[in-house]
Amino acid sequence: MIKLSGNDYVKFMTQEIVKYMNMPQEEKKKRKENRSNNKTDNISGRWFGLLPFALKLLIQKKK
Repeated sequence: MIKLSGNDYVKFMTQEIVKYMNMPQEEKKKRKENRSNNKTDNISGRWFGLLPFALKLLIQKKK
């Protein structure tokens, strides 16, 4: 894990915000769509935690 001082963190966050603001509108929409698509893929994990994922792995391992 990288430790950042307060100034380094502010500098990093400023760079990321400026990078996002300069991004074309179409690319922002694509990123948002990709993010929403990934959320629906793992809905069982989001709602019930790690248990469904562990059970799925056990079932697949037995096959």
